Amino acid sequence: MSTWKEYLEDNESSYLDELCEFLRIPSISSLPEHANDVRQAAEWVADRLKTAGIEDVQVLATPGHPVVYGQWLHASGGPTVLIYGHFDTQPVDPIELWSQPPFEPVIKGDRLYARGASDDKGNMLAPILAVEALLKTRGNLPLNVKFFFEGQEEIGSPQLPDFISSHRELLACDLILSADGGQWAKDQPTLVVGRRGLCAVQIDLKSASQDVHSGTYGGTFLNPIHALARLIDSMRSPDGRIMVDGFYDQVRALSDAEREQIARIPYNENEYMNGLGVQQLFGEPGYTTYERAWIRPTLDVNGIWGGFQGEGIKTVIPSEAHAKITCRLVPDQEPDKIAERVAAHVEKHAPAGVSAAVQKLVGTADPYTIPLDHPGNQAARATLKELYGKEPYVTRMGGTIPVSGIFLKFFLKFLDAHMVNFAFGLNDENIHAPDEFFRISSFKRGLNAYCMMLERLSQQSV
Repeated sequence: MSTWKEYLEDNESSYLDELCEFLRIPSISSLPEHANDVRQAAEWVADRLKTAGIEDVQVLATPGHPVVYGQWLHASGGPTVLIYGHFDTQPVDPIELWSQPPFEPVIKGDRLYARGASDDKGNMLAPILAVEALLKTRGNLPLNVKFFFEGQEEIGSPQLPDFISSHRELLACDLILSADGGQWAKDQPTLVVGRRGLCAVQIDLKSASQDVHSGTYGGTFLNPIHALARLIDSMRSPDGRIMVDGFYDQVRALSDAEREQIARIPYNENEYMNGLGVQQLFGEPGYTTYERAWIRPTLDVNGIWGGFQGEGIKTVIPSEAHAKITCRLVPDQEPDKIAERVAAHVEKHAPAGVSAAVQKLVGTADPYTIPLDHPGNQAARATLKELYGKEPYVTRMGGTIPVSGIFLKFFLKFLDAHMVNFAFGLNDENIHAPDEFFRISSFKRGLNAYCMMLERLSQQSV
């Protein structure tokens, strides 16, 4: 009988073909016209779990996009690990910047290009195939495994709090492994011990009852776009500090040990700027670039619009102006409270002459941290060290995986089931941007890593 390593090598080509098939499904969760595609992706995942030998596979409804569940629970007395990932993707705009159609996968060297390749279809398929390899070669698994894949991560997992709360028994586990995330570099692993949370608001300013001629009425009342520019500018000081009253009240102070962990990670400012294509860095004073990116909160304008958007000119004064703002949050900030404080700032600072409204948008998430010495982290550290031949960096993630905070809220109190990052995407793979790709070498590494990790977890208490 072959080993799981040999099995993975023998099926390498067919697994890559399957990933391409998966990537052809345009499962964009934020666009209503793709709701059936998200459902198709869920069915594809469910079928692949069944093929792998997973039992009790179900596509479960939520008020929004569905989730997929499956289990293998025959390791009597062994720990239970829940593996998480998501099969929805971001939109593809701007389409004109793609080098090929986003949902027609193209392989170029070691790179597989397609929307969702790195975030998260390539990463989440790996543990399914790893479990298949273990079952096909051993006949069993070294521990109990549950799978939980969702179709709404890219819109903030809005229905998952209620779903997870009402399915605690089904999802009960000793540890959660997240197949959504990544490593530091091709040759450098990382342990992610924290992720920032998120809240989002939309600001709407209105002045006149309709757009008007700028020659006839220009200079007689406040242009709402000008008002919006002044309002947004009031939210940040010139040196980068957020000026919303109470914004920092709940922010947990960094310990010396936490700052020392981050300071150990190599940093080259010129390389960082060149990677971004910027001439200068900017941010909250008193903190390093990595500290700003990982463990300090943010307030960013993600979109602003109003008035004429076409080519050429249109001599019009718009009646409305709008902006979307998101805040990345750190322990112990609460999304609803921060959204309320942003709304209060708008009410206080909106220029006279415009009416202002603020609406909270779907997509909130709590910040998340896991103790470095958690047994799951220690298993991940040992596995990554064996896989890469070097110690992983200890880092934070500036982005958000909404389900992290949801699981912490509903599971930690009862089960101490933390989530460990265990995925193999890299920061340069254009996630959420044109020409997203996933390294085929990372895909193969993920397959081996999950087999190694599950075997290691079966040998220690989690």
